Amino acid sequence: MGCCKVPALIQAQMGLVSEVEHKRLFRRETDSPQTKAASLMEQGGSFSANFQERTAKAPKHSVLQSFKIVILSNKLNLLLPFGPLAILLHYLTDNKGWIFLLSLVGITPLAERLGYATEQLACYTGSTVGGLLNATFGNVTELIISIFALKNGMIRVVQLTLLGSILSNMLLVLGCAFFCGGLVFSRKEQVFDKGNAVVNSGLLLMAVMGLLFPAVLHYTHSEVHAGSSELALSRFSSCIMLVAYAAYLFFQLKSQPSSYTPLTEDMNQSEETSDDDEDPEISKWEAIIWLSILTAWVSLLSGYLVDAIEGASVSWKIPISFISVILLPIVGNAAEHAGAIMFAMKDKLDLSLGVAIGSSIQISMFAVPFCVVIGWMMGEQMDLNFQLFETATLFITVIVVAFFLQEGTSNYFKGLMLILCYLIVAASFFVHEDPHQDDI
Repeated sequence: MGCCKVPALIQAQMGLVSEVEHKRLFRRETDSPQTKAASLMEQGGSFSANFQERTAKAPKHSVLQSFKIVILSNKLNLLLPFGPLAILLHYLTDNKGWIFLLSLVGITPLAERLGYATEQLACYTGSTVGGLLNATFGNVTELIISIFALKNGMIRVVQLTLLGSILSNMLLVLGCAFFCGGLVFSRKEQVFDKGNAVVNSGLLLMAVMGLLFPAVLHYTHSEVHAGSSELALSRFSSCIMLVAYAAYLFFQLKSQPSSYTPLTEDMNQSEETSDDDEDPEISKWEAIIWLSILTAWVSLLSGYLVDAIEGASVSWKIPISFISVILLPIVGNAAEHAGAIMFAMKDKLDLSLGVAIGSSIQISMFAVPFCVVIGWMMGEQMDLNFQLFETATLFITVIVVAFFLQEGTSNYFKGLMLILCYLIVAASFFVHEDPHQDDI
């Protein structure tokens, strides 16, 4: 029977089933903090009605049981011993290259477990606070590394690391998701929410604006007060960007609940079923304790990682800009990258975009201005002038990604193009000599 011959009532029922499935996938498939934050923002707090019911089901475990759930349940945690090994090598050898590599590998499972602990805690806080928690802890690894680098006066490492995370998520992660999803569903075009993609592209362009103006001011030598106007503009713009990001969270979590309001009792039952699947695995205090332990461990390893960056650059004969922009984001966000690809291969591109583009927004609109404010408090002259080459790279990347997202469709060719663009960016930073090495 042709599509045009389907009765209107059946079409309405099919649309309702699609809506139910849309809700269900946003509830069940959450493997990273970026995905959880994206899911919460998309739902607009739709699961808050069953929040108290889930809280009442909070489990209670012994220390050993909690350890098994958090540490032994994930195969990625096999990489955890590399962290202590990096610390041991720090005191036994001067090979900064191995110390850097082992520290980087050791941080990878910690970043994934931080996301898990945050998700568990979000089950007890409700959608609004949960979304804020996930937005904050989603990129906590990058933030900790950046704060340690700021403490050591390594401003360029901070700038390049955050820039690399944005570029990696927009080109490599999104490209791999589009490519793998396109191969699995090669006979059709995958679709995603075009409206959200447009809003996200606008936020990324606003972030580029914040980084572009201080760089233009610097290179045109048009500052009113040489050496201070650029820094003042960066700090003012950072505060504005933080306000804009807070407004974005409020808009997503509070101002759009009607889009996902239950339509029938059947949908309510489906939501209750999906909520049951979201019951927390550990108690609230277990989540808080594990979050504290994992954050402390990431902080410790980040200190050794930052200390070994310059030595690794000399040992491997690789520019520091390449290490900061390319290597750190690829390894540090490996778990999130895998999650985005998995969702795309299940035809759930909205979640893939939540991981890739959502993380880029968090870094550009929250992490970057936050580091400027923290540097201000520390007395460090951290600014938004990422230099001409880096700012131009980010600007062109955002424009390219915005063009790929404007149609609301995806295929393997678009993914391949994004991956190839990332290879061009990586090659550019491999041959790029940072003129501000003295700041590192």
